[in-house]
Amino acid sequence: MRGEQTDHAIERSPVIARLACGSALLTACAAALIVTAAAVGPYAIPLSHTAAILLEQFGVRVLAADDAERAIIETIRLSRITLALIVGAALGVAGAVMQGLFRNPMADPGIIGVSTGGALGAVAAIAVGAQAASPLALPAMAFAGAGGALALVFAVASVGGRFSMAALLLAGVAVSAFIAAVIAAIVLFTEEFGAQREMIFWLAGGLDASRWTDVRLAAPFALAGMAVAVLLSRDLNLLMIGEEEARALGVRVGLIRTVLLLAASLITGTAVAFSGTIAFVGLIVPHALRLIAGADHRVLVPLSALGGAVFLLAADTVARVIIAPAEVRVGIVTAVVGAPFFLFLLVRHKARAGML
Repeated sequence: MRGEQTDHAIERSPVIARLACGSALLTACAAALIVTAAAVGPYAIPLSHTAAILLEQFGVRVLAADDAERAIIETIRLSRITLALIVGAALGVAGAVMQGLFRNPMADPGIIGVSTGGALGAVAAIAVGAQAASPLALPAMAFAGAGGALALVFAVASVGGRFSMAALLLAGVAVSAFIAAVIAAIVLFTEEFGAQREMIFWLAGGLDASRWTDVRLAAPFALAGMAVAVLLSRDLNLLMIGEEEARALGVRVGLIRTVLLLAASLITGTAVAFSGTIAFVGLIVPHALRLIAGADHRVLVPLSALGGAVFLLAADTVARVIIAPAEVRVGIVTAVVGAPFFLFLLVRHKARAGML
């Protein structure tokens, strides 16, 4: 018994070391980015003032800050930064889970139609003017669209009473294509130019309308889904070996797989509901971290949360300043970075890409 405990401790040691090292590095990057993102913009704030104002949020008073600078950071920039961190972390974790479940490094959070379903809900909300009734109508309809798409994909994949990941993937591709066609039709047949422009802007992904209300609504769903993914990361490792092997090791394959899919879909739907469709975060971050930290999901899933947060915050900061005082949609920035990376994956894994 003591020997088994020793073996488990030895097995955990490298995992803890890699997780601690990666977390420390990514947390330091996130802290530096938060200060930078809070300082830059149409109204530039010195880094020393920015750091002092941010420290005040934790009860540490270093120097007296200007009231105007404090108002800009606390009411405008900090909510956007926080939402970027939440959405980036959610997409990173969802990508890691999807790549693990499908055993494919080119899987991403939108592979089963959740992202396009959320986009349909948001576009429909804009088309009918639901935002006039409540500012929360758009995220609510986007979240409902994501959930509806997930339910439809699961229903199609389960026809005949036999569920498989291959059927789920094919159902996701088919449903995504159908929903994309519906979205295109809504955009084309919307006569009001302002609404049409808003749809296109939303589909490009962005965080410019972020408010603390959005943060408070998004955080519980995103954190809950990410917590489930972290807790089940060991089981995801076993699923990567193979379903039969996982069953032999005591994993309830059907239940664990469904819970992980639902958790990934929940956090993807949350991200889409509050930021629009932001591509490639869930593809790039887990794959890059896998190359550095290894394929153990006990390390990969938590680091994907931190890495996704860092990546999206960096992309959003670039989007804000690259053509200041105007700004580029963050989804465009992530696509510019992500598309070449995806082409690299296609070349590197062309055999698997051919199967998809």
